[in-house]
Amino acid sequence: MKVLVTGASGMLGSDLIDVLKERHEVLTSGDLDIRDLEGVMELAAKKRPDTIIHAAAFTDVDCAESERETAYQVNVLGTRNVAAAASQTGASLVYISTDYVFNGKKGEEYFEFDEPDPLNFYGKTKYLGELAVRDLTDKFYIVRTSWLFGRNGRNFVSTMVELAERGHEISVVDDQYGSPTYTRDLAGAIGKLIERPAYGVYHITNSGHCSWYDFAREIFHALQMGVKLKPVRSHEFPRPARRPSFSVLKNYNWIMEGFKPLRSYREALKDYLEEMKSINGGGP
Repeated sequence: MKVLVTGASGMLGSDLIDVLKERHEVLTSGDLDIRDLEGVMELAAKKRPDTIIHAAAFTDVDCAESERETAYQVNVLGTRNVAAAASQTGASLVYISTDYVFNGKKGEEYFEFDEPDPLNFYGKTKYLGELAVRDLTDKFYIVRTSWLFGRNGRNFVSTMVELAERGHEISVVDDQYGSPTYTRDLAGAIGKLIERPAYGVYHITNSGHCSWYDFAREIFHALQMGVKLKPVRSHEFPRPARRPSFSVLKNYNWIMEGFKPLRSYREALKDYLEEMKSINGGGP
């Protein structure tokens, strides 16, 4: 299969390249600006992919509040352009979405069929991107995931390690819950998904959930680092963008299609930390 990946240099995109190249011919969009409709259409017409995995996005949740125009152009108009190109060439489309399309007020895991209601502008743009995909192509997989960490990009794990190395007490919110997800595991799941025409909406995360505070504790426990951690409430740690308090995604459609649940985020975290040690010559 010929697979075109947008955002190939990003945290998820780089793992997609590594995982998919074992079974598929993998192409990238290079430095193409997905906001350029004509450029996106020309690329798709030239490459003629069987599947497009749209991983490029404006992902800075807080900056999206002040840089709304850019976030909208990339996440909504850019996604519209990619969806239009997929439709034109007959390619199936994988769109990477987020748990932040939900408001977190349900208090339990979100099914794929639960009604989105984003609290922040980033989540709103990602949901509008979902609607563009639904409107413009029939052969789509909308993959919602959460709390990504991986080797090729800044993430919560690397941020915690950097703060710990400075030797200060670290305050981490303990009233926001989600499922940390290793981009390599997510890439593997997407690789399985695109090999069957089971189109629709999927929630795909590593198994288990925790608060950001609990996740930080897991990180330092795995690294055997003695770190002063202070749990705080969200209102004590104000951010430009509101976050949902409980955005755990139930991987219902994934399981219903016969796929095995992804492994525990704790197991995935250990593998990620080992990988980073080998890359960094022994350090986390």
